[in-house]
Amino acid sequence: MGDKANAHPGAAGRATAADHPASVRNVVLVGHSGSGKTTLVEALALTAGAVNRAGRVEDGGTVSDYDEIEHRQQRSVQLSLVPVEWGGYKINILDTPGYADFVGELRAGLRAADAALFVVSAADGVDGSTRMVWEECAAVGMPRAIVVTHLESARADFDDMTRTCAEAFGADDPDAVLPLYLPLHGAAGPDGHAPVTGLTGLLSQKLFDYSSGERKESEPGPEQLPGIEEARNRLIEGIIAESEDETLMDRYLSGEEIDFKTLVEDLERAVARGTFFPVLAAAPAADGAKQGLGTVELLELVTGGFPTPLERVAPGVTTVDGRPRELKLCDPNGPLVAEVVKTASDPYVGRVSLVRVFSGTLRPDATVHVSGHGLADRGHEDHDVDERIGALSAPFGKQQRSLSHCIAGDLACVAKLSRAETGDTLSAKDDPLLMEPWEMPDPLLPLAIQAHSKADEDKLSQGLGRLVAEDPTMRLEQNPDTHQVVLWCLGEAHADVALERLRGRYGVQVDVVPHKVSLRETFAGRSAGRGRHVKQSGGHGQFAICAIEVEPLPGGSGIEFVDKVVGGAVPRQFIPSVEKGVRAQAAKGIAAGHPLIDVRITLLDGKAHSVDSSDAAFQTAGALALREAAADATIHLLEPVAEVTVLVGDDYVGSVMSDLSGRRGRVVGTEQAGGGRTLVRAEVPEIEIGRYAVDLRSLSHGTARFDRRYARHEPMPQQIAEKVREQAKAAP
Repeated sequence: MGDKANAHPGAAGRATAADHPASVRNVVLVGHSGSGKTTLVEALALTAGAVNRAGRVEDGGTVSDYDEIEHRQQRSVQLSLVPVEWGGYKINILDTPGYADFVGELRAGLRAADAALFVVSAADGVDGSTRMVWEECAAVGMPRAIVVTHLESARADFDDMTRTCAEAFGADDPDAVLPLYLPLHGAAGPDGHAPVTGLTGLLSQKLFDYSSGERKESEPGPEQLPGIEEARNRLIEGIIAESEDETLMDRYLSGEEIDFKTLVEDLERAVARGTFFPVLAAAPAADGAKQGLGTVELLELVTGGFPTPLERVAPGVTTVDGRPRELKLCDPNGPLVAEVVKTASDPYVGRVSLVRVFSGTLRPDATVHVSGHGLADRGHEDHDVDERIGALSAPFGKQQRSLSHCIAGDLACVAKLSRAETGDTLSAKDDPLLMEPWEMPDPLLPLAIQAHSKADEDKLSQGLGRLVAEDPTMRLEQNPDTHQVVLWCLGEAHADVALERLRGRYGVQVDVVPHKVSLRETFAGRSAGRGRHVKQSGGHGQFAICAIEVEPLPGGSGIEFVDKVVGGAVPRQFIPSVEKGVRAQAAKGIAAGHPLIDVRITLLDGKAHSVDSSDAAFQTAGALALREAAADATIHLLEPVAEVTVLVGDDYVGSVMSDLSGRRGRVVGTEQAGGGRTLVRAEVPEIEIGRYAVDLRSLSHGTARFDRRYARHEPMPQQIAEKVREQAKAAP
């Protein structure tokens, strides 16, 4: 770590294939949008020697160059990998989007990494979504550290931010969230703000000055030591409390000076176990500087304190038919097990898959087995095929640097996997295996689209297929009731990116249209109808007459057809024809064009002709009879109702319940969920929650999430039903 040594190793910066899992570190950067993650990645790459002083790679781009959408929107929208070298270690830095709409990319980054750096802005604090991700990491025991950015802000206060982090992240043990360094301030400017020019190491009691653009170490003056004593003592006590040496605390309390090496080793073990969470500070390099403030300390924390892939317990592995399979932890010589954590399309090389290898060694031009879980409800087919992979590479900006191999514990980009999608498993073709999938967030914002022109219609299917292959958090639905193509997204920004990718990457222009829910119709009471289909116009005629009675049934009953014909008024061979005609008309609708449900249709009587009656004639007569019955009856329009569960902080429960009531919802119960949160259960018409994914985020400041599932259809209020019918009549 930064306290361990004065000189930092020179690093080539060029990512090469790792030789052993112990030399690899996989770290994911987590934080809200605008916290400074991508800027921090570029600063770390500069310090590691991977980019020049202008922050450019060899081709003139930057390490964060990849997606044109990111350039236009000035925010990250996808997971990106930046591999660098430091002190003989290969560090795979995974930069994730901070916006909630792209939580799928974040989950992929957490899957691929072995530790997390939580980036928090000293100017903005810790938001609710960052707290939720911290809890996710805690649930699986992922090691974490905290990096405070934006210290140049006039209202930035490192001490206050450290206390905020301890409150937000240290609920179980605030003394496990402590700073390793304190900022070193320069002379105050005219506005009274003193810029941060360096760091003071609490364990080493040394000063690390970055004011020259490069880290320089010096000894503190006697007047500076008392200012760090309290923070240093608290840090030492926090480290000793996590030590495996049970005698260490007694020795410390008795006045013994614990040596520096012991403290650093215990600190590193506690960080790697995920029981101690150090707080550091960082800032981007100034123009012309070789290093950004705190970047050396961060790189040394990653290499010295974060775990190796050998310490990562891999997700569960089975054979493709579901039998458990035990694997040795991260063995480069073991059976191949790798996972696609991201899929992207490159205009020049086609589909590129970012892969984390958990066992074995992946080599270029090998034939692998692709196993997929098959998310059929999201438009992803099951996969069980052999494919020959192309070249292996490490991304760096817009460059792809060739790799000779990728061992267990490392990450690489794989070209030419035309069938593999995010979440799929790669294994040996003679030993196919399947990894347990990670949890995908459910997309709950519908986006109904249609092709802008006939030319776009021809390309739409292929473009949508590629789009959902890249993003498993997106669900593609072709609704048979409304005949709409619907992309289910995580939020408005997610939807905007999907539309832009369709236009820019796949050349498909689409129009967004209002989303329709699947309505139904039913009879409010008993009614009767008579269908007469008689045509005698020369040649073979048509003759069919039938009389029916319709009565409503309880919800969920569907269509029930009953035959009560007596005396052969309708010949036996034509009774199925009447039923077929009735059911066909019910599927088309009888009032506003929505399917008819929950009725019993009874065939009572009819007439036939020995020559002119036919199957087609009685089908038509059955449909006419149902339409006549509907004309004399009150028809209820039924709307789908969803069971909604909202997990929300206690501070927002009242607002959420009030909002649900305003959506014609019925709150059916609440229960405490722990951690200051409440689970609210309600039943809400689906027509009222089309934009609930967006509205709930605003209502709860990003701290709530919800699930929904279809419950049943219920009668729609009369005034709303009338509007729907009027809209249906006005539609072309």
